[in-house]
Amino acid sequence: MKLEELIEYFRSDGIFEEFCDKQELNSESEVIEIYGIKPFSLDMDLAFFSIEETKGAIQYSYEGRDYCNLFDFYFFLDAIEESKNEQNRDLEDRQIAEKLLAYAENDA
Repeated sequence: MKLEELIEYFRSDGIFEEFCDKQELNSESEVIEIYGIKPFSLDMDLAFFSIEETKGAIQYSYEGRDYCNLFDFYFFLDAIEESKNEQNRDLEDRQIAEKLLAYAENDA
């Protein structure tokens, strides 16, 4: 799943628990983290891991691939809620994806 697709799902009132079920994630986890592979791009596939699995690592290896933490799902869901407010409602999913990716690269 790409970042823009994830944004579209949750801006269209996707439900976290249903998403976790589809991704075979434990929705009862303390935190689900969103990872990508460097170099980050809008075309990269995302990976989702529980913090219990990653132990909060910035870099995490899984099935022979090295992933880097972008942000956690709480941050992501807060950003989605912000995108639904009046001043941000007109932003396209791609614009939000660009902003989130810039955050992950520069501010995290």
